[in-house]
Amino acid sequence: MQFLTGKNLDRRTFVRNMSATVALPYLDAMLPTGRGASRAANDTPRLVAIEMVHGAAGCNELGAKANMWSPAETGRNFDLSPSALSSLEKYREYLTIISNTDVRAAEPSSPMEIGGDHFRSSATFLTQAHARQTEGSDVRVGTSLDQLYAQRFGQDTPIPSMQLCIENVDQAGGCAYGYACVYTDSISWSSPTEPLPVIRDPRVAFEKLFGVGGTSAERASRRLTRRSILDFVSGEMNSLKRSLGPDDKHRLDSYLEDIREVERRIQRVEARNTSGEVRELPEAPAGVPDSYSDHVKLMFDLQALAFAADITRVFSFKMGRDGSSRVYPESGTDKPFHPASHHGGTEKGVKDFQMINKYHVSMLPYFLDKLKNMSEGDSNMLEKTLIIYGSPMSDSNLHNHRRCPLILLGHSNGRLAGNMHIKAADGTPMANAMLSVMHTLGMSDATSLGDSTDALNLSAHA
Repeated sequence: MQFLTGKNLDRRTFVRNMSATVALPYLDAMLPTGRGASRAANDTPRLVAIEMVHGAAGCNELGAKANMWSPAETGRNFDLSPSALSSLEKYREYLTIISNTDVRAAEPSSPMEIGGDHFRSSATFLTQAHARQTEGSDVRVGTSLDQLYAQRFGQDTPIPSMQLCIENVDQAGGCAYGYACVYTDSISWSSPTEPLPVIRDPRVAFEKLFGVGGTSAERASRRLTRRSILDFVSGEMNSLKRSLGPDDKHRLDSYLEDIREVERRIQRVEARNTSGEVRELPEAPAGVPDSYSDHVKLMFDLQALAFAADITRVFSFKMGRDGSSRVYPESGTDKPFHPASHHGGTEKGVKDFQMINKYHVSMLPYFLDKLKNMSEGDSNMLEKTLIIYGSPMSDSNLHNHRRCPLILLGHSNGRLAGNMHIKAADGTPMANAMLSVMHTLGMSDATSLGDSTDALNLSAHA
């Protein structure tokens, strides 16, 4: 049994044995004597950077006129109802829309690069840098925003950052048009030459977050027993609870139940996927749900749990893959993603792609609910979080990178006001907005990112 107790619990308290490690959420028992809760809680903003690939219907000429992505009004009195962002209406106080910015670094810089947008764009999203065309190991793009933040503010957490994805990735070899697959698979780069691997399987992410020990064979054997990781630390946890007040006991019980519920859902997915029933995603690991929404929600739950216990403060989340032919029945269209994105500019085609965009955005309120209902100190986690959601492509039908979709969610610990639509001047690099995000996160000394020319004012509209 290993946990730290005393007059005050240390914020970095773990309950662990040889089989599992469970970090604790913020508790009143961690409050230093004589200080306010707001100062005792961790006020470092949490960061989630989400890429939804291949642009949006609202970025094509017809879609822009119909305000299918950005609302017509700038400032605070905008109408979301025509747009793919309509599901965010209840969270408009946390929403900052940034429209009319360009990702020119994703464009071809030579005739040899023409046609390679699918295999170059994702690496550009958080780096805002141009990817070197190569199918070998000599890849180069830039250090991504999330990793610059993790290097500065994530080094005192057990895991500096985590990278998650939904679609299949294959980081071996070349993909097409002379580009290595790591460019399309990776949005997080710890240096210009070091892409970070992504986790698709919720089971793998769960075990990384909660330190399930032993060998891979031992972990597999434990899964067959369907025992919870909490079973392995129950004695230690009960001993700890005896030292807590009633409010802390309630918070801890709620947090542990959230862990157990996520674990149950993973177990149910694994049981179904190993039962011999036909799968929609036969190539996927057993822990990956066939349902897109179930998969996304599991990944959001894991991020929320990690933030609650300050296991990590930084996530990147790749929610799609450019060339995917996945169908989203809940969206209202049965067109596969990539064919739908090449809508030909027709009204019917653009509206079909708009349905998919709207469905993807509709996944976000689930995560926002989780964060807003999670208290830490005298605030909630959504107040302390900054979520980036966007794409390095705009009009997917033309593989265009001008006027790309980008939104921010959360208040970043009071540094971002929300309820704002900012329309940048024509020709503004998205890198300017990303540089401003870095300042909002506390990296006020950052002077550039990628092809930025200046920071974009996030508190006013043009």
